[in-house]
Amino acid sequence: MIDLHTHSLLSDGILLPSELLQQAKVRGISALAITDHVDSSNIDWVIPRLVSVCEHLKGQGVFLIPGAEITHVPPELIASMVKKARELGAKIVIVHGETIVEPVPPGTNLAALNSDIDILAHPGLLTQEEAELARQRGIALEITARRGHCLTNGLVAKMAQATGARLILNTDAHTDTDLITIEKAEKIAHGAGVEDFKMLIKNSEQIVANVGRL
Repeated sequence: MIDLHTHSLLSDGILLPSELLQQAKVRGISALAITDHVDSSNIDWVIPRLVSVCEHLKGQGVFLIPGAEITHVPPELIASMVKKARELGAKIVIVHGETIVEPVPPGTNLAALNSDIDILAHPGLLTQEEAELARQRGIALEITARRGHCLTNGLVAKMAQATGARLILNTDAHTDTDLITIEKAEKIAHGAGVEDFKMLIKNSEQIVANVGRL
């Protein structure tokens, strides 16, 4: 199991990064990205700390990746925020997509897909145009285990499969109980209508492999 979207107490999660690592280890998770929420108020503080702790916890049985989730940033500012996250050391950059359970600014999905991101998280009522742009730019679309955000998993899977866009599955974990095993992940993917669970896993593995080459 690979999980590329989680949160620690450096944003709105409740676990220390070291606790997240241990909880991931007992669930058989081999690679874990800690992608705490950032905007201009905290990006300079959060990302360097994630970079530091992921380096400190190397060799503990889980490949930890420092990342960031650009969250509720005005669409016109997303590209510059993504660039700054990269400069600060984020190895995986996610944008908080237009989930139907939060008032995300309209246009966020398109602005994110036109930026240097790895994953568009829980993109809500994803359009075919957006899915096609994700395919063209090699950006992964997220199936999520997160309560509420998961309500549009079926549409996201359908659009990804119709366009050939990369699809992955993450938990968006904020607590230990949000983390899942690969068996649970497969059930969630099946419920969303994903036809090839192995390909979904391979897509996550490819992102991790790219991080390892940075």
